[in-house]
Amino acid sequence: MIRVLVVDDSQLMRALISDILEKDPDITVVGEAADPFEARDAIKALKPDVLTLDIEMPKMNGLAFLKNLMRLRPMPVVMVSTLTQHGADVTLEALELGAIDYVPKPSAGATSALVAYSELLRDKVKAAASANLQQQRSLPNRATFGINTRKLDAILIGASTGGTEAVKRVLCQWPATMPPILIVQHIRPFFSSAFTRHLDSLTPLDVAELERDTAIKAGEVWVAPGDRHMRLVRKNGKLVAQVFDDEPVGRHRPAVDVLFASAASAGPSKMLALLLTGMGRDGADGMLALKNGGATTWVQDEASSVVWGMPRAAWELGAASAQGDLDTLAARTLELLKA
Repeated sequence: MIRVLVVDDSQLMRALISDILEKDPDITVVGEAADPFEARDAIKALKPDVLTLDIEMPKMNGLAFLKNLMRLRPMPVVMVSTLTQHGADVTLEALELGAIDYVPKPSAGATSALVAYSELLRDKVKAAASANLQQQRSLPNRATFGINTRKLDAILIGASTGGTEAVKRVLCQWPATMPPILIVQHIRPFFSSAFTRHLDSLTPLDVAELERDTAIKAGEVWVAPGDRHMRLVRKNGKLVAQVFDDEPVGRHRPAVDVLFASAASAGPSKMLALLLTGMGRDGADGMLALKNGGATTWVQDEASSVVWGMPRAAWELGAASAQGDLDTLAARTLELLKA
């Protein structure tokens, strides 16, 4: 049984979140707290397995509380954030501080939307309960040696839970001269823009959300927008990245499988695919197609993954030829490209 403490200054929100979670037989809400000080006492007394945490609260904001919590008593935390620009930026900061995942605050709408939200919240809490809590480490130095971009036509990256930090750690070790990079991260629309801007501010690579058909070039990183699929096609001998609206694949849009499978069908080309931390199995089938087509396919290992779901599925399917932690994957990529 997963024991959850719900922290939110809104009594209505606490009641709604608690009610949603309690409907799952594997989850029990052991308590509620209206502010970080109540939460601190409740954690000591109730010893929850997972915390759901609001960001904007009286007396102490959620970020300050999270920072103290991760320093004194690290535990799985799922942030509950508002869908605003400020909320998106602050949520990414919370993930940097050690939060496992986030969900937006539920909004009034159709019953079907609330049902989908409830499933999402319960899934996130369950994943957090079994997540691998990792100590934050400073980023390694960026490579300075020459890169031969002709060795790879493209690098494809897929990730989900824990992926915003995983993708950042990998990209920050690569120079501006990398082959074109395409990223599918399971993320909601409003947060994907903030995620993209954050990556662009940290790396010498040019990082942007893909908005239209684009012939990909070295030094560019294209991120799939939240709620839109990304695929790779070949037109007039050039690789072109596209975004499109279609039904979710495996409940995901964007889906890693869509990108990987399209790249496998794009004709003979030199590809590297990396499948990083995330729950579920999205990307496994597409990675197998890439491997069968001659691409290099690697996955993040269990010890370094926040949730070893997607990488594990690919590994057990035989879709990946190697696994390693994030620094190892980043370094091996550079070795592959060494001039």
